[in-house]
Amino acid sequence: MHRLTTTHVRRWHLYRHTVGTGHLYQGTFKSFPVQTDEHFITVCRYVERNPVRAGLAEHAEDWPWGSASAARRRRSANRPPIADWPVRRPRDWLTMVNTPLTAAEIEACRLSAARGRLLGGAKWQARVAQQLGLEFTLHARGRPRNIS
Repeated sequence: MHRLTTTHVRRWHLYRHTVGTGHLYQGTFKSFPVQTDEHFITVCRYVERNPVRAGLAEHAEDWPWGSASAARRRRSANRPPIADWPVRRPRDWLTMVNTPLTAAEIEACRLSAARGRLLGGAKWQARVAQQLGLEFTLHARGRPRNIS
């Protein structure tokens, strides 16, 4: 397997002229704590709407590689089943997914994904960040400005 995956990564980078740019799947997978089920639903809506925002599909379920599309297809032997969510999926899920998120929701999801920042209320973020040692995610990157 090591030989196979190493060969795959080298060929992928050669083909795309990205040799020396890092791991193949570097930065692909993100995780961050969320406060409530509603925050979880917001993140899922954000992810499911990615092809719509990118102009690749008119509706989330039209994107064949998304879970919105997979959820409406019947399970078949050649497709793996979709894992259950930790919360119940809303009945009107496709309507929710196809309703655009607010600019604030999009920005919060992007910031959480980029920085590993907790998604939730400010007081909850501060408390949980301290408990988990994630205080650095609540501040801007780099050195603080020198105010003299």
